Amino acid sequence: MSNFPNPTPSGHMLALGAGGLIGLKLLQRRNRADLAGKLALITGGSRGLGLALARELGAQGCKLAICARDRAELDLAAVELRGAGYDVFADICDVSDNDAVTAFVNNVEAHYDRIDLLVTNAGEIQVGPVHELSVVDFERIMNIDFFGTLYPVMAVLPGMRARKAGRIALITSIGGRIATPHLLTYSAAKFATVGLGEGLAAELSRDGITVTTVVPGLMRTGSHIQARFTGGEEQREADFAWFATGASAPTSPPADKAARIIVEAIRRGKHEVTFPWMFALVSRLHGLAPGTTVRLMQIAEALLPNRSPSPGETVATERGEPIEERSDSRRLRVVTRLGRDAETDFNQT
Repeated sequence: MSNFPNPTPSGHMLALGAGGLIGLKLLQRRNRADLAGKLALITGGSRGLGLALARELGAQGCKLAICARDRAELDLAAVELRGAGYDVFADICDVSDNDAVTAFVNNVEAHYDRIDLLVTNAGEIQVGPVHELSVVDFERIMNIDFFGTLYPVMAVLPGMRARKAGRIALITSIGGRIATPHLLTYSAAKFATVGLGEGLAAELSRDGITVTTVVPGLMRTGSHIQARFTGGEEQREADFAWFATGASAPTSPPADKAARIIVEAIRRGKHEVTFPWMFALVSRLHGLAPGTTVRLMQIAEALLPNRSPSPGETVATERGEPIEERSDSRRLRVVTRLGRDAETDFNQT
C-alpha cells in the first residue's frame, strides 16, 4: 500500500493548472523563431506602422516584400530600406482587389521562392458620426480593412500549408475589441479581422502555421493625416482635433517601439498581443463586463463633437492632411507636436 495520500480534488486542479502552464511555456518556447533569412511580406509597408515593421524585420535579417497603392510613397520607402542594406521587393497593390493581391503574391513567390511571414498591415481609418455615414462607407472600409486582410492570407496559405510552416500576423485594433464612437466603419471591419485571426490560429496550428492577432491601441504613426473624416466642415475639423490629439499623446508608443513589440510577439509565436498596457486592461474589462464598457463609450460619445452641417452644406469626406494644414489653432499644434514629428519619421507626408 502506498504511503502517499490520495490527492484531493483541489490537488488535482492545482496539478492540472501547473501542467497546463508548463505545457504553455513549452509550446511558446517551441514556437520561437529566428527570423534571419526569412521572407517577410508586409502590406501597407510604405509608411506608418508598415514602414516601421519593415525596418524592424529588416534589422532582424529578413528579406522584405512590401506593397502599397501609391507608387511615389512605395519608391521612397524602398530606397530607404535598400539604403539600410535590406533586400527589398516592392510593387504597387490595392489589397481590396483580390486579383491584384494574388498577382502580387505570385510575383513575390516567383522572386523569392517562398513567403515565410505575412503581416497584413494595410488599412484605412474613417472618422465620423454614424448618421453622417452611408452603407457605401461601411462597404469601402470593410473591403480595405477586412477583405484587404483576408485576400493576402488566402493567397499565401497554399504555400505555407504545403511546407507545413509559416507565420501570419494580422494588425487589428483595440477598436476590434471595443466599438468606439465615430469609428464604427473601422470598428466593424476590425471586429471581423479579430475573429478571423482567432479562427485562423485554431485551424492552422495543425499545419505548422502560427497566427498572431495584434490588437494595438493608439500609436504615434503619423497616420492621423491619412485618416478620412466625414461630415460637415465643422464636424470634420472637430473630429480631426480629438483624433489627432489622441494619436499624438506621449502615452501612445511611437511606431518603431510598436514594431518591436509586434515583431517580438511574432518571433515568440504568441497568438495575441495587446498594447499599450492600459488598452490591454480595458480589453480585459470589456471581456468581464461588456455592459460597463458600453456605458463608458456612451459617456465618450456625449463628449465627442456632434455638429450638424450648416444649411445647404454638403456632407463630405476629407483626409486629415488638408484639415491640419488649414488649422490655425495654436493649441492643436502644441498638443499634436509628437504626432507631426511621426508624420516625417514614418513617411506620411
